[in-house]
Amino acid sequence: MQTPNGILPVDKPAGWTSFDVLAKLRGALGTRKLGHSGTLDPMATGVLAVFIGKATAAADRQLNHDKTYEATLRFGQRTDTGDITGTVLETAPVTIGEEELRAVLPRFMGEQMQLPPMYSAVKINGQPLYKAARKGQTVERTPRPITVYSIEYLGTPKPGDYTLRIACSKGTYIRVLAEDIGKALGVPATLAALRRTRAGEFEISQCHTLPDILAAAEKGTLTEDGWILPVETVFAPLPTLTVNDGVKAHLFNGCPTSHYAAADGRYRAYDKEGTFLGLAAVKGGVLQVEKLFCERN
Repeated sequence: MQTPNGILPVDKPAGWTSFDVLAKLRGALGTRKLGHSGTLDPMATGVLAVFIGKATAAADRQLNHDKTYEATLRFGQRTDTGDITGTVLETAPVTIGEEELRAVLPRFMGEQMQLPPMYSAVKINGQPLYKAARKGQTVERTPRPITVYSIEYLGTPKPGDYTLRIACSKGTYIRVLAEDIGKALGVPATLAALRRTRAGEFEISQCHTLPDILAAAEKGTLTEDGWILPVETVFAPLPTLTVNDGVKAHLFNGCPTSHYAAADGRYRAYDKEGTFLGLAAVKGGVLQVEKLFCERN
C-alpha cells in the first residue's frame, strides 16, 4: 500500500490514549509520520483526527479548534482526576435532580476563566502537570480563557448521572466544568463518561473505528475513497483561489506574485486541474505562498 497523505478521522476507543492510537496506526498505514490534534483522555471516546504524511503540517494550521462533547456527570462523588478512573476523595448524598441542574447550566455558558486540572498535559516550567499529580504534588496554575457556546441537557442514563451536550472552545476541560457545576449545586461531581462528537471540521459521523480501519488496511482498501480525507478538509472555512501555471510556478518557488487581483486574506490555492496546492495569502495585491501540501512536479 502506498503511504497516503491526508486525514483519517478515528473514533477513539475507551481505554486508549491518543498516542496509543497513533502507535497502532503506524504499522497499518506503513509510516511513522503521523500526528493528531486535540488529545483525548484514555476514558474518553470519539473524534480524533489523525494526520498522515504531508498532512501532519496542517494539524497546527487548523482554523477551527472548537469541540462538541456528550458528557455524563455523576453527582455524589469527587475524584482526584475529575473522572471515575481516579481515586474517590469525597462522597455525599445526591440532593438535587434534573430541575436544579437545568436551572444552573446557563451560568456556565459564555466566556470565562478555567483553571487547568492537575491531571492534564498542560506544561508548567516544561513539566506536564499530570507527572506532578502522580507524585501527589500540586502545582500553582493560572486560569485560562475558554468559551462555552452552548450546554444542552440530554437526559439521565441512570439515577445520579446526567448527560449534557457541550459545545466549547479549544482548551476547555469538561472534567473541570463537571466539578464546577457540582460546586454550584452544592454536591460533589465527577465525569462518568465523555464522548467527543465534533472536533473542528470533523464530525463523529465521518469517523471509523480502529477494528474497521485495521481490517481495511489488511485488505489494502484503506486508501480508497471515503477513508482518508484530503488535507484541505481542515481549511474548508477559507475561500478558494485558482491560479494559472505561471502563478503556480511562483508558488512552488516561493516567489511573490505582484498586482494580483484578489482581496487581502488567506486562501486555499488550486491549480487549473483542481489540484490542491496549499495555503496562500494576498496582502496589498501581492500573492505569497504560506505552505504547500502537494508534490512538486
